[in-house]
Amino acid sequence: MIERHHYFRLTKEYATPEGRADTAGRTLAALSSLPGVRGISVGLPADEHAEAAWDLSVTLRFDSLDDVEAYRADPAHRKFVDEVLGPRIAVKKIWNFTITDGSATD
Repeated sequence: MIERHHYFRLTKEYATPEGRADTAGRTLAALSSLPGVRGISVGLPADEHAEAAWDLSVTLRFDSLDDVEAYRADPAHRKFVDEVLGPRIAVKKIWNFTITDGSATD
């Protein structure tokens, strides 16, 4: 499994409790049903240290890196990023990780 971790610093206009919540809700609604997405979680800063660095975190789960690439090229994803999310972002960091869940296997 692949987890794609996003961290966003929003523009001043959206770096408010209301702006963060609106962006989080829109992101969850827009991305959760896209092809290849196995799961999504959206986070808001839980303490002052997180809030000083980031306004929003988004973690998406995929079966493979090929699914990540298909998601990135998906027209609905591109439209959301280009028209909604992108204009709200001042800084972004994105990484992909292979996840081992720790389940015992026989």
